[in-house]
Amino acid sequence: MNLLDGVKSAEIKITKEVEILGQSVKDTSQNLIDRIEAFEDIISLEIGDTSLRRARYLERELNIRQLYIKYEGENPTGTQKDRIAFAQVRDSLRREFDTVVLATCGNYGVAVAYAAFLAGMKCVIFIPETYHTERISEMERFNVQIVRVPGTYEDAVWESSKLALENSWYDANPGGANTVLQLSTYAEIAYEIYDEIRDAPKYIACPVSNGTLLAGVYRGFVSLYKRGKTSRIPSFVAGSSAYKNPIIVSYRAGLDSCRDIDPGHVRETTINEPLINWHSFDGDEALNAILNSGGEAYHISDKKMREMSSFLHKKEGYRILPASTAGLIALLEIHQKNELINDRFVAILTGKY
Repeated sequence: MNLLDGVKSAEIKITKEVEILGQSVKDTSQNLIDRIEAFEDIISLEIGDTSLRRARYLERELNIRQLYIKYEGENPTGTQKDRIAFAQVRDSLRREFDTVVLATCGNYGVAVAYAAFLAGMKCVIFIPETYHTERISEMERFNVQIVRVPGTYEDAVWESSKLALENSWYDANPGGANTVLQLSTYAEIAYEIYDEIRDAPKYIACPVSNGTLLAGVYRGFVSLYKRGKTSRIPSFVAGSSAYKNPIIVSYRAGLDSCRDIDPGHVRETTINEPLINWHSFDGDEALNAILNSGGEAYHISDKKMREMSSFLHKKEGYRILPASTAGLIALLEIHQKNELINDRFVAILTGKY
């Protein structure tokens, strides 16, 4: 199965400054505090602070105003996954682990491989044996150990977590002990949006797979609201592959907790693969965010995602992975039903190609 999870392979540029800092992190003759500070300097240089700008062509085309794009493709490996990858490698360095392990279908594996490489840590990546992502060559560049396992992505997560426990390795998978760290890291996206527009938008739109991104950004805006920084909490809008994601299926069924779907009903395509699963590891957190914020969730077809990716490339200048547009399309579905006017709306686009 030749699936395209994530951006197409391209050399990740390591600047001279980052290379020098990486050498300091790897230098075990230095004390741990100095090594951690050097890694934090890398995070400050490389991760986050992605752009937020209005999609004016899309606004004109669809008669919507103040529609902002938060573009996570500016992170070094091309997706928002760099945020949690670097946060967890920093945590593993602080706790003096020597190996980090995770399961991936592409994007997350490259992000952790890159972060671990800069930190001088070993990295073991589990990939379902039927997946042949173009990003494997990037992972291999960073000297990772790749383990092929039978079954689904969820099976790979469980196998890698089991091995992490047995070997006292750092488990960087979703849905485990590091969930709080992952959510708080994604909360920084909310703070960055606030820094630009000085309040919360009416809607935040996200593509969802495991739900970690949406849940984390929601937590960020809840924190801002409780601290009196914003006048409201945004309504959260989720989009994912049609009938192949538990969060969307559970919302549409009127459930208040995320229910697994039949694995036999999940079919991968070159478009939907980054979005689909039969078990969303942070599904309850994401569904709770949608419900508590008065948001909505939509099934999005491959055709719509492909067309939106093409439009954004031609008109707005973004090279966006089609799956990344699912949340934006969901927001526009709301606009079609009930015209959104006189407010601000943000769609998070999570991957370039």
